[in-house]
Amino acid sequence: MRKLSFIFLAAISLFITGCVSTESDVQGEPSNDSEQTEKPTIEILGISTGEDDLNILRDQLTSNGFNVELNIQPDYGSFTTQKEAGNYDLALNSWTTVTGNPDYAVRSLFTSDGDNSLFADEQADQLIDLASTQLPEDYQQTYTDLEQHIVFDQAYIVPLYISYKAQGVNHEIINEETVRLPKSRAAVWEAVDFNDQDLRESEPLLVHQSNNSLTSLDPIKGNDGSINTLNTNMYVRLVNLTDDDQVVSDGSLSLNHVIAEGSQDYYFILRDDINFAAVEDGTAVDTGERVGAEDVKFSLERAKDPNSVPDHRTYSLHESMDTIEIVEDLSELDVEASDGGTVREALEADLAVAISNLTSDKTEVDNAAGIYQVVKVTTHEPFPQVLNYLAHQSAGIVSKQQVESINTFDVEEYDVNKDIAYGDQQTVTKDSGIENTIYASGPYILIEKDDYEAQFIKNPAYLPNTEYEPKINEVIVKFIQDSETALSALRNDEIHILNGVAENRYDTVVDDDRLTLQQNESNAVTYLNFNMNDREVSTNTALRQAILYSINQDAFISFYQGNKMPAVSTVSPLVKTDLKLEANPDEVQRLLSEIE
Repeated sequence: MRKLSFIFLAAISLFITGCVSTESDVQGEPSNDSEQTEKPTIEILGISTGEDDLNILRDQLTSNGFNVELNIQPDYGSFTTQKEAGNYDLALNSWTTVTGNPDYAVRSLFTSDGDNSLFADEQADQLIDLASTQLPEDYQQTYTDLEQHIVFDQAYIVPLYISYKAQGVNHEIINEETVRLPKSRAAVWEAVDFNDQDLRESEPLLVHQSNNSLTSLDPIKGNDGSINTLNTNMYVRLVNLTDDDQVVSDGSLSLNHVIAEGSQDYYFILRDDINFAAVEDGTAVDTGERVGAEDVKFSLERAKDPNSVPDHRTYSLHESMDTIEIVEDLSELDVEASDGGTVREALEADLAVAISNLTSDKTEVDNAAGIYQVVKVTTHEPFPQVLNYLAHQSAGIVSKQQVESINTFDVEEYDVNKDIAYGDQQTVTKDSGIENTIYASGPYILIEKDDYEAQFIKNPAYLPNTEYEPKINEVIVKFIQDSETALSALRNDEIHILNGVAENRYDTVVDDDRLTLQQNESNAVTYLNFNMNDREVSTNTALRQAILYSINQDAFISFYQGNKMPAVSTVSPLVKTDLKLEANPDEVQRLLSEIE
């Protein structure tokens, strides 16, 4: 089952008042024998949506001998301003591993040069790089060592809990068995169907999301809640994730994929029954242009190049790739596959027609005649987890011809006030006067949007006459920011599926005879990170550890009525390390006594 993501930070506090106060800050003699030292003061930054968590944290830290000040900001923008100003000791954050692999769960946050780096630590860097080269049977110990180091030995983060995913489905209208809730992958619109299949052409599927301002419809220019689901449904990828995070070719651009011996070369044999869709006269049309290896090579090369577009936001996900090639020589496929046999044998498995010829020209492809295209991705180092990144929306395949015709500007000279890049939301905004230039390789294409909703129409050339052909012709995404309003919309038939039912509203969905509550484990972890710049917690490991051992995760799980799970780090949902954080008040007092 499912959901997105990217990184969500939550914040909380009143006013910021400098660094942590410890006994070294006390001047003068205590007024009585029972007050020997001043309590350390901890400032916690968060967003108003995390107020319940912040209040629990305040209570737990206070009971363990800390003074706590909460800095509660109304929104993410205000939170970010406070965070960038350094006005916190602890910040409340959430991270969702939307690719389903542990490298994504740690690299951005825990490497010294990560996109969202929380600290700089050479040992953490080495462990993350080592794990990235290993297969699951080997990397479990490496990630265990990483968790031990960053959580317990250094206390860079304080884990709180893992969340479940939940969505409500109107089963009177929608066939609930067709609605997936993947652990990592975004919503799979093409699978959803009505109970009454006669409605497929006349009625839209009604879904929702909170954000109405879209970062970009160019898949490499955004990785956030405004576009993850939309771009996942607009652009096909080389591989997909199952609901439990296994990498498969099912429903993707590849018929099969193979890892060569050494885990550095990855081969993909492409299908020939997907064309790009465009928008004409307010609907989706088949452009007649096949999605081919030339587009894959172009898309992945720009995905890994930080300078390929202005404001490239996802290149770090793809920097493991060294080269992307279109294979033309059949003999190259006679190399050994990682699990035995040859790459060619693995690529041909279950194909209706064996490979007789390879071509670099997508117009010459004819799978029924044995003429195929094969793409080879080579990584800088052995890196099996590259497949998870290739299943992410940022690895969506765009049209080389169309993107190059739109992005004619010099990237270094790009002017946001006059240049309109491919995927700019202006091109899909109603009454903007700007042409919609999107070319979609996936099951749906965005026709237009306004402040209230976005209209998608089925790509008529996406896997026609297969099980992956979209069932419903039109999808309307309603922009509803407030979760209670969204729940009301579900109950009033204004939307058919509500993804993200709050834990305290599960009963509301369960008690409604017209609704079904679907649940799945998720890769979303809520945690605290320390301010590692110019605060006492930045340099005082004992103080950080005292805060760590003040946290009782059972209190959070109880508050959420059992709908949370224990966590140790952001890798916890993906790798079972057998480590566990347990509250230890005695250890807290021992650590505080060490602080001068």
